[in-house]
Amino acid sequence: MTRAKKIKSEPQLTAEWTLPAAATLGSSVRAKGILLETRARMPKAMAKALDVRAGTLVLGMAESEAAAFRAASAIIAQALVGIESLPVIPREIEDILTIKTSERHRWLKDGRLPSAGTRTVKLRGRARKITFHVFDPLVVEELLDSDRLDAWREQDAETSRENRRRAAWNRKLARAEKSGKIAPADGDTAERVQLVGWEEFAREGLLR
Repeated sequence: MTRAKKIKSEPQLTAEWTLPAAATLGSSVRAKGILLETRARMPKAMAKALDVRAGTLVLGMAESEAAAFRAASAIIAQALVGIESLPVIPREIEDILTIKTSERHRWLKDGRLPSAGTRTVKLRGRARKITFHVFDPLVVEELLDSDRLDAWREQDAETSRENRRRAAWNRKLARAEKSGKIAPADGDTAERVQLVGWEEFAREGLLR
């Protein structure tokens, strides 16, 4: 029998830590992130013995590694203290709130989605580092329990419709100017309003 098979057949020491809902926010992606954060605090030889299953961290080691098992258990228990306040990273907030990357970028840029700061990490196996915004889990939980995301999407849809109307009107103006029906943009205002539909454009509020 090989050494690998002997180790596998050894009795196992196991311990479990159920992650609180306030920490995972109902997201398996967030649970995986907590796993990775916890593993990062453990010696590499121990880290792979820790896994996550259905929102529960599970440590499994052979009985012959009892001392290492106790040490790993202590590290994990300490790492989970205050885990609910662990900042939420981009892929986690997208999963928790069921939002698109484009929505996260847009709402972050215009201030609707507040940043809790930035984090810089080195990509595995590469020299390059990346910096990204992280989010306060309390803010994320509040958004999860509110209807603000739907309101934001409706607001974005209206903005998109208005932008399309403006673009269409600008194209219409450009064609009219090119055909000589009205003066160029820096010409006499009185000449410009001769364009059919200008009054309707003003009534829609697109001049404000």
